[in-house]
Amino acid sequence: MVAHLIQFATDHYILVAIFVVLLVALLVNEISRGGKSLSNGQLTALVNADKGLVIDIRPSKDYSAGHIVGAVSIPQDKLANRMAELDKHKEKTLIIVDAMGQQSGMVCRDLLKAGYTAAKLSGGVSSWKADNLPLVK
Repeated sequence: MVAHLIQFATDHYILVAIFVVLLVALLVNEISRGGKSLSNGQLTALVNADKGLVIDIRPSKDYSAGHIVGAVSIPQDKLANRMAELDKHKEKTLIIVDAMGQQSGMVCRDLLKAGYTAAKLSGGVSSWKADNLPLVK
């Protein structure tokens, strides 16, 4: 199987090169569209310096079960209607947190388009829990 793949790559090196370039371009585009990813330490540093505000976009019941200290709950499906609440925080970086870091990129992109400075927590609340960092109820 691997021998066939190597044979194909050597026989069609131009096609393989085009495929690799397009794949890299797609990955770079998708990563940049979702905003900057922050580690748990970077999130903590921004919040402690009063330069960041954590926005938890999980459903209200998940937020109530445990959230990052100081996080504001704005469920993803209600964000468009509650965007005006964020105007008083325009000078801060809005740090978007979801369950596992999968939906936060889309929300970041929308906030960036609306003129906010936004970033996402890499791995979401799952990575926060995995690092044994505190959640409050």
